[in-house]
Amino acid sequence: MPKAAPKALAEPNSYESALQELEQLIAQIESGQLPLEQMLTGYQRAAQLLGYCRGQLDAVQEQVKVLDEGTLAPWSQD
Repeated sequence: MPKAAPKALAEPNSYESALQELEQLIAQIESGQLPLEQMLTGYQRAAQLLGYCRGQLDAVQEQVKVLDEGTLAPWSQD
């Protein structure tokens, strides 16, 4: 009988906690010491955390305004 798909883990409390967990997961995966199943689970969680971090950064970017010739304008990287 196939295993059920793992439930999504809880969303992080903050961007900083997500980033810290992501860094720890990357170090574990890169060490090559994890069994294949744990490596896959870690990779899936890392992808989830990365999506969370990107979403947080996008939300902040939309809120940031810059002063452009005396007028507040949305910030862009251009």
